[in-house]
Amino acid sequence: MPTSRVAERLGYLLKHAQLRHAELNAAAMRPLGITGRQCAVLIAVEDHEPQSQQDVARRLDVDRTTMVTLIDELENKALVSRIPAPDDRRKNVVVLTARGRETLTAALAATAEAENDFLAALSKADAKTFRRLLATVVGV
Repeated sequence: MPTSRVAERLGYLLKHAQLRHAELNAAAMRPLGITGRQCAVLIAVEDHEPQSQQDVARRLDVDRTTMVTLIDELENKALVSRIPAPDDRRKNVVVLTARGRETLTAALAATAEAENDFLAALSKADAKTFRRLLATVVGV
């Protein structure tokens, strides 16, 4: 266990909170065969279907090369498809497949459970306050 001075540092607390949260989410995603990043892409695609890879990359603040890799992985798992854009057939858009929608539904339930585990040491009111305060600090 770190000394109390280290444990009082905001950076230390944020880092270890994020690591614990990521660990719980990774375990929740594992049975679904996706990662947390892939889940984020599925969410972003569902939120604004149809949209280009570049649009998804911008929304998630991911570079284009990484986004191509993520979309390729999801397409190989039959969770998304690239189809011609309805308004510009020279451009492709990314859409969820039926399997992608099912996987996303399961992933959202799994991550909700993981988040509940992460926040289990807090009361419901404190967990709600924690979320609100984080959103304020992050600016969302």
